[in-house]
Amino acid sequence: MLELRTLTSDDWPLWRELRLAALAEAPYAFGSTLAEWQGDGDREERWRGRLSIPGARDLVAVLDGRPVGMSSGVPVEGDTTAAELISMWVSPAARGHGVADGLIDAIARWAVARGARTLLLSVRPDNTNATALYARHGFTDTGELGEALPDGSGHERVLAKPLRGAA
Repeated sequence: MLELRTLTSDDWPLWRELRLAALAEAPYAFGSTLAEWQGDGDREERWRGRLSIPGARDLVAVLDGRPVGMSSGVPVEGDTTAAELISMWVSPAARGHGVADGLIDAIARWAVARGARTLLLSVRPDNTNATALYARHGFTDTGELGEALPDGSGHERVLAKPLRGAA
């Protein structure tokens, strides 16, 4: 059974556990690195701060009692009609069980409740599995350039999904 839990800053140990697992398992999928969040970067106040972004929704997916995935929805600065899906990850053992679908749908519902008409995300151009997942959920390439890739070989792709039921 899949359960989605909304986190607060007090849940930082659980978020930390999943985020470090995500950065270790799929370093190609994130703008941050495992090294940035370990050592001096591994501080309670930093983890709490990540879970305290104003207006954000941070989710953890729990499958059969085990935390197996995460995602966040954050407001887009200066644009009340859009929200962004970030920090999306599902443990390899839980892939194919609807976890990613549940996380994406929950963030989309959160965005609609905030009045957003568009949900945005960024994905690495070579992350074909994620791109296919997002396409199944109605995301399309905006043609805008996202963040530069760390190796300088290009930029992330910015995808957008129109939201139904938005005000």
